[in-house]
Amino acid sequence: MSGGVRPPGTAAPTARPAQRRLWLTGGAFLLSGAAGLVYQIAWQRILALHSGVGIYSVAMIVAAFMAGLGAGNYGGGVLSARLTARRALHAFLVVEGSIAAFGVLSCPLYYDVLYVRAAWLYATPWRAGLMHFAALFVPTVLMGMSLPLLSRAFVREARTAGGTIGFLYGINLVGAGLGALATPWFLIRFWGIRGAVFAAAAANAGAVLLASVATLAFPPDESGSGTESHVVADDPASEHPLAFWVTLYALSGFCALSLEILWFRLLDLAVRSRAFTFGTLLGVYLLGSALGCLVAAARVLRLMRPLRVFLLSQCLLLLYAGVAVLAIAWIPPDAPVYRWLFRYWMEGNGLAPLDAPLPQVIGLYIGVPLLLFGPATVLMGVSFPALQRAVQDDPRTSGLKAGILQAANITGCVAGSLLVGLLVLQLFGTAGALRLVLLTGVVFPVLGARAYGVKSVFSYAAAALLLLALVVPSQQRLWSRLHGTEDPRALVDEDASGVGALVPLGESWAVYVDGKAYSWLPFGGPHTLLGALPALIHPSPADLAIIGLGSGDTAWAAACREETRTVTVFEIAGSQPRLLRRVAAAHDIPDLRALLADPRLRLEAADGRNAITQRGRLYDLIEADALWPDVTYAGNVYSTEFFRQCAGRLKPGGVLCTWAPTRRAYASFISVMPHVVGTHDRSILIGSRDPLRVDIETWRARLHSAAVERYLGPARVAEVESELGRMVEWNVRRRRPGPDEVDRDLFPRDEFATPQ
Repeated sequence: MSGGVRPPGTAAPTARPAQRRLWLTGGAFLLSGAAGLVYQIAWQRILALHSGVGIYSVAMIVAAFMAGLGAGNYGGGVLSARLTARRALHAFLVVEGSIAAFGVLSCPLYYDVLYVRAAWLYATPWRAGLMHFAALFVPTVLMGMSLPLLSRAFVREARTAGGTIGFLYGINLVGAGLGALATPWFLIRFWGIRGAVFAAAAANAGAVLLASVATLAFPPDESGSGTESHVVADDPASEHPLAFWVTLYALSGFCALSLEILWFRLLDLAVRSRAFTFGTLLGVYLLGSALGCLVAAARVLRLMRPLRVFLLSQCLLLLYAGVAVLAIAWIPPDAPVYRWLFRYWMEGNGLAPLDAPLPQVIGLYIGVPLLLFGPATVLMGVSFPALQRAVQDDPRTSGLKAGILQAANITGCVAGSLLVGLLVLQLFGTAGALRLVLLTGVVFPVLGARAYGVKSVFSYAAAALLLLALVVPSQQRLWSRLHGTEDPRALVDEDASGVGALVPLGESWAVYVDGKAYSWLPFGGPHTLLGALPALIHPSPADLAIIGLGSGDTAWAAACREETRTVTVFEIAGSQPRLLRRVAAAHDIPDLRALLADPRLRLEAADGRNAITQRGRLYDLIEADALWPDVTYAGNVYSTEFFRQCAGRLKPGGVLCTWAPTRRAYASFISVMPHVVGTHDRSILIGSRDPLRVDIETWRARLHSAAVERYLGPARVAEVESELGRMVEWNVRRRRPGPDEVDRDLFPRDEFATPQ
């Protein structure tokens, strides 16, 4: 034997040069996988600025990314069948070098050209989708070509193909998992998005270097042109045409991506998402798959029934997914370990990972995802070498088959992303989507029972999946538990855009969006001040724009003046208006009822930043409702570019208002707005392009007009008057913040807790 994968320490002396070349190229493929995930996270962040961070925009970006990968796998497979092993490795070098070159140019292309200078191209959803596909097509196709080319380069014998390809794919997943972890915790945090992308390009260059060393040691006589065929004779059930395996792997991809969407939604609430959450959870997911893939690859020669292993892995991972969700919903709240988690959910806002005790961070960011989907992802990884073991029968077509199978799997993933992520979640929520995935997964045990007999374990697996689909917890039960409440009065609502909840706290209600507490009912406090202060400072605020609905408090207070004609509220979470209407209909909350019945109110389901900058309307007042500065995408509404865009949408004399919870938020605002007044503690800032002076008597006169006093009520008037009397004019021309003191679109420092 001249190549292939052997368990560590068992390679024969004559195989050691081939093993060293494989390990060198494996190191290159690890770097390639790390770079790919850095690109995915960074590019998705940039492209979301073009079309918004709403669910449909993000789904378009993800679908475009995956479609390119699928096309690349297919194209790389077709190309690999026409190349010798040595030339396939050379082609891999060209692919990685091309990705590195594109990576270097990607930020200037995606941000400086397509966003800053050509944002109009994304004005409609269909154009935005086409632009995302066109922008991502070249680099993602190149990424997808890598595995088929390396499969052709290193598969020498059909019987060891599953181990070789499984090793390559597994080591690539290790790199992807490490890249997903490094991107939020280190790369973006310290270097920003541009720096992270440059690091990814450097990783691609490192991959070229390592693979070049392997190429130099690649002898001409190892061209991989053998004609050996191989069939798993011990398992007649595995002797199916390639089309059967393509269909099976596409279905596997559909289930896997659907589960990934549901797991991440559950964890978004369970962990109380911060900017670090997505990369961390994705890293755990990928590393679990890598572990299963590498373990199975090392033992693939002992695998005599690949179809059985593949189908059993799919059954077990689906069963685990269903049982894990049942456990979340029904474990007693005072059970050991779970008790701490339930109390954490009751607190609402979660913890900032860099300030919290390390055991808590590990428990939330590592322990919870491992319990929810760790074993399932390992089983996903096991499936891949088993699949390759079944289909590979000729080294010359190894890359072609690997590419076709990966393309089919990615096609299933895209279908799962679009169908479950957009349609099923919208109609039936997470519980209904999980039920659909479990019922779809019954296909796997049915095929197993057909191949291995109705008395086999597959019949029991089919029955168990059907039973789990019947006992999936209700939406009310699942989301109430993840909000730390057993109170039947709690209101929950879910659609494709996210999960909302109103949790009763005595006579008041806590308002949650995706598990994070943002406000409360009835109205009063900082949100009232955030809305009322700029409305009173402006001489005649006719048209207002508010980004974020929350409890409705900010929008209600901003509409306190008779002069106001329109109050346009942009809200991404579609659940929020429905929840507020439900609670207003069932409970006595007069201010909320007044807001929802106000004919001046215009509710739009949209990303507020994107809507304000794309639609071209001008406003007298623009503000973003208070948003925690370290939650995902918060940097988009605290950046200097955002403030500059909003300033450009103000009418003459118009004002821009923001909550400024950090020094950087303050610095970013004053670096853009030439005239600023604000509260004495700088927590609320109001800026204008026109001269703006502290004029407390005039503001008080507006506050004490009959219409405003009647609208706000005595308690709110007293609260606002107290703050008006302490307003301060900030002399922003005294010192302009430096570039390292502010938040930027491509360096959201507060969101990622970059050290001051």
